[in-house]
Amino acid sequence: MATLRHSEIAGVGHYVPSRVVKNTELESLMNTSDAWIQERTGIQERRWFTEGTDTTANMAAHASRKALEMADVSADEVQLIVFATLSPDYFFPGSGVLLQRELGIKETTPALDVRNQCSGFIYALSVADQFVKTGMYDTVLVVGSEIHSSGLDKSPEGRNVSVIFGDGAGAVVLRPSTREGHGILSTHLHAQGEFAEELMLREPSANRDNRTMLIAADPSGLHPIMNGQNVFKNAVVRFPQVIKEALDQNGYQPEDIDLLIPHQANLRITQYVQQKMGLSDNKVFSNIQRYGNTTAASIPLALSEAVQEGRVKRGDLICLAAFGSGFTWASALIKW
Repeated sequence: MATLRHSEIAGVGHYVPSRVVKNTELESLMNTSDAWIQERTGIQERRWFTEGTDTTANMAAHASRKALEMADVSADEVQLIVFATLSPDYFFPGSGVLLQRELGIKETTPALDVRNQCSGFIYALSVADQFVKTGMYDTVLVVGSEIHSSGLDKSPEGRNVSVIFGDGAGAVVLRPSTREGHGILSTHLHAQGEFAEELMLREPSANRDNRTMLIAADPSGLHPIMNGQNVFKNAVVRFPQVIKEALDQNGYQPEDIDLLIPHQANLRITQYVQQKMGLSDNKVFSNIQRYGNTTAASIPLALSEAVQEGRVKRGDLICLAAFGSGFTWASALIKW
């Protein structure tokens, strides 16, 4: 049997829209306050897209070009695109093929979309990792990109959800590792569909006739809904579990982690997980304060910033972890 290879992240990149929306701006749209938002989420500001300038695919392209440049790889060398998003440009086709077009890739490079919301990037990374491990592809582009702001309920009724989310994109390039024992050591994926309706967006639902008429009669289904208490209760259990699963499989302890990059869901969740795992402040990366929750984009965006800031160094043990709608949760352990 052939020995499986490790894949490594050869390049990272991110992009955020230019429009900065501070908490004080939301005070004029809904019954909220800067203090209320910061106390419950840790968020101070987020980015919202500009119509006619930003799309889910072209934000992904901006991030991808940076990742490709860092990896010293041309777009035409990409052999597979794995695109994680809950906010595709079109109902179909998926945004993966649109990214292929945006990058001007001349080859008939395959592209697939992953719809796992907050866990989407790690699911996508795991898919890409398997292709590199088995030798089918040498260069895979993995992307998370989201535009939430156009689909939020910005009325007072929607404040509990709408203050949380922002827009942005992040990308990584996977290549076979050239160093023994380095790269993606393992990925771990889980789902629990019994909680599907606890965090969801119902419309447009394909299992109903006359859906355009139904949406016109009741447009509330076009906005995300969330049982925040139940999401929090499950997240603070599943995050430590899936991090420990990755550590256990590879023979590490929590204190061996050099940097934990969690999905940027809520600063309170991150702080709870940090305390539970016994990690110091310098071992956890958070940028939710500036960008809010960008769902599938949050981990690659945070990873790219962490690399840019010198928080990730050669030989570091990096853990990525996510929890969200589905419920789905996942982790990846990486020897950088």
